[in-house]
Amino acid sequence: MFDVRPQTVTIGAEIHGIDLANVSNDEIAELKKLWLDWKVLFFRDQHITPEAHIAFARRFGDLEVHPFAPGDDTHPELVVIESNAENQYAASGWHSDVTWRQEPSLGSILRGVVIPPVGGDTSFADAGAAYDRLSDKWKDRLDGMVGIHDYVRVFGRGVSEDKREEMREKYPLAHHPVIRTHPETGAKTVYSNRAFMTGIEGVGDDEFAEISAHLERAIMNPSIQCRFRWQVDSFAMWDNRAVQHCASNDFFPETRRVVRATIIGDRPY
Repeated sequence: MFDVRPQTVTIGAEIHGIDLANVSNDEIAELKKLWLDWKVLFFRDQHITPEAHIAFARRFGDLEVHPFAPGDDTHPELVVIESNAENQYAASGWHSDVTWRQEPSLGSILRGVVIPPVGGDTSFADAGAAYDRLSDKWKDRLDGMVGIHDYVRVFGRGVSEDKREEMREKYPLAHHPVIRTHPETGAKTVYSNRAFMTGIEGVGDDEFAEISAHLERAIMNPSIQCRFRWQVDSFAMWDNRAVQHCASNDFFPETRRVVRATIIGDRPY
C-alpha cells in the first residue's frame, strides 16, 4: 500500500506515497501495523494545515493538552518547541514524553516547521532492543523496580513554591515500572529517563544513580538507534511505549521550531 523504506533493521521507516491530510481507514490500519513494527515512522513533504495535523493524530486516539509547554494560540492540542540562540532548548536529553503523567502518552507526531540549514536532527532508540541487550543479571535486578517521575525537574524551574505546590495537586508523583511491558506487542522496554525520573522506590540515591546511568548507556547505544534529518514539513511519529528520543543541540545560533501533537496513553505496567 505504501512505499516503506526501513532506516535500520529494527527501528525507523520512512513512509512514501501517502498524504496525511487524506488517509483512508484502511491506510490508518496499515500505518498502525507499521508503527508497531518500526516504532517510529517518518514522512516527507506533508504540506498540510495545523487542523489536518490534529485530525491525523486523532485517528490514533484522544489528544492531550500540555499544561506546561508553550502551545499554539489557536490549537491547544499542538505543543510548540522552539530553540534559538536565546532559548537553547531542544529536548536534548534521552527521554520518553510526559512520563510524569499517571497515564503517559501513547505516541507523539512531530512536524518540522523552521529547520536550521544544518544540525537539529532527532535520534530515536529502540527501548525494547536496549532491554534485550541487558545482561541476565541486570534484568533480574531490575525486575519489579518502580521509578518515581516528577514534572518539577523540567517544568518547575523558575516557578514559585506556591505555584509548584498548586500544580503538584494536579500532577502528583507518578510511579511507573523501570522496565515496562508494551500493551500491544508484549515487549519489555527500558522506561527510565534523566528528564523526569527522580528516584526508584526502596532504592538509595547512590544505587539510583548507578541504575539510571546504566540504563541511559543502554539507550545511548548507536546500534539500537536511527537518526532523522529534518526538513520543513517532515513528520516523525513515534511510539512512546517503545522508544526514547533525543534532539541534537548543534545548530545555534540558528532557529529550530517543531510542533507536536501527543496521543493520550494508559498506565504503564
